[in-house]
Parts: sequence; structure tokens; C-alpha cells
Amino acid sequence: MAENLEPQGDLRLVYAQQRRRLLLWRGIAIAALIVTCGVLFAPRHAGPPADAIARFEIKGIISDRVKPQLDAIARAGRDPHIKGLLLVIDSPGGGVTGGVAIHDAIAAFAARKPVAVSMQGVAASAGYMIAVPAQRVFAYPSTITGSIGVIMVRPDASALLGRIGVTTDTITSGPMKDQSQPFVALKPEGRVMLQGIVDDLFDQFVTMVSKGRHRSVDEIRQLADGRPYTGRQAVPLHLIDQIGNEEQATQWLKTQIANGKDLPVRELPLRKSDKFFWERVYHKFGGDWSGVTEAIEQITAYQKLDGAVAILPR
Repeated sequence: MAENLEPQGDLRLVYAQQRRRLLLWRGIAIAALIVTCGVLFAPRHAGPPADAIARFEIKGIISDRVKPQLDAIARAGRDPHIKGLLLVIDSPGGGVTGGVAIHDAIAAFAARKPVAVSMQGVAASAGYMIAVPAQRVFAYPSTITGSIGVIMVRPDASALLGRIGVTTDTITSGPMKDQSQPFVALKPEGRVMLQGIVDDLFDQFVTMVSKGRHRSVDEIRQLADGRPYTGRQAVPLHLIDQIGNEEQATQWLKTQIANGKDLPVRELPLRKSDKFFWERVYHKFGGDWSGVTEAIEQITAYQKLDGAVAILPR
């Protein structure tokens, strides 16, 4: 009987050893996961902050949801180590609300610290609107800019519905309440009402340009029939200050800052809360989804525009 028990005892010993190993590896795996999360998400402390110029890029269609951009500009404005802002614009414009919000944020920054703009391929409509608070605006000779104006597209599907035998009845609290709806024919008085909205937004746009460019309202209004201008055309019209690239804009900005000659240029990051965990992991370890995510954002950005927009048609 004793001989039969010895193998069972050995087997129990083997099971116990395997269990201890399993628990050990589980502990190691959990510890590794905790360390990985700490590396990815813990705030970084790279010593005391140094003075710098913030570089901030506005690229693509400007949506009306610009809270990350506004927060970033406000943070830079409060940061005593940020001595100036280099605003790089490559945008055909977008939502009026988003453009006005970014314009006001740049204007608030420019009231405290110098701002230089470097226009890239296009900085038109709302893309031009956000440039005008800067103290100095640079563009390439071929940059497309200007296009000062507002457009509101109001589809009318009422005739199409009539052809397929669909009618709509609207019950409203007032005669103008349904005039923005695409399934109701636009009345003459409805057109006047919507035109009044566009005209008021246009007046706001012209006033921003007049104030930012230090030109009279009448002078800007003569240029603001919606047409775009090249960078070379825009200089004598006082819509921009000079022909130049990003490096020249940076060098000018440094001259506006005390002891700014050797200041480094530092990217001003956005704090996006909607970035997926695995996207952050992939990016952390050398992957780059920026092209994919940027394409998705640009495809959806235009779809999110609602109401009046300031955008260069393409």
C-alpha cells in the first residue's frame, strides 16, 4: 500500500509547483500591464519647463466643435513659459461658429503675447478669419486666401416629394418656423429672413477683418464679395503682411519677444479624450494612425457643418 501512495504524493507535489508557477506568471503579467498603463497614461515630468514659442496648426475643414483647440490656445495663453504663438493654417474654412470661436481665442492670446501666422496652401473664409487677429501674417505667393463671405445652403425637396406622391403638413408656432426645413417650399418672406441671417454673419466677419487688419470697414467690404486671392494679390490689398514661409514667420516672431532669438518652437498639443486605447498603444510603440484618423475626421467634418458656413468651395 505504501508503494502505491508515493506516486500520488509526487503528483500532488508537481501540481503544487505548477500552481505556484502559474500564479507567479499571472502576477508578472498583471504587473507588466500596470507598468504599461503607467507609461502610456501617466503625466510626464521632464524637468522644469523651459521658455518656448508654441506652434499650433489648423488644418482641414473647421468644424463647429472646437473645444480642444480653444482649450489648447487658452492653456498656452496662461502658460508663462509660452512667449508667443506660431499659427500655421492650411484650411479652406468651415463653420462660422467654429471660426469665430477660434478667432476670438487667437485675439485673446494676441492681446497678451505676439502671434505670427504662416499660411500654407489655402487659408480662406473661416481659415482667413482666424488669421486676422495676428500681429503679422505670412503667405506663399500661391497661397489661396481671402474669400471673405458666408454661405447658407437650404435644400428644397418639396418638388421631389410631390412627384412621388408624398405631401408634408407642418404645424408651427409662427410662419417662419418651417422655413429652414428641406421638405417645405421656401417662401419669399422666408428667403428674406435667411438672407438677413447671412447678412448679419457677414457683417460680423467684415468687422473682424477690419479690426484685425486695421483697415476701414468700407475698404474691407469692397474686397469681401466672396472671391479668393493669391498671396501675391493679397499683399497690396493689405489682407496679409508679406510673402514668406514658416521659417520667416518664426524668425519675425522671435524678434517680437525679449531675448527670443534662441527660443525653441514647441508643438501645442490637443487633449483629445476620444482617442481609443489601442490607438494610443499602437502610436506609443511606433505605429502611426494619423493619416487614417485625419482622413476620417475630414470626411466627417463637412457632414457635421450645420447652417451658415464660411468655406471656400472646391
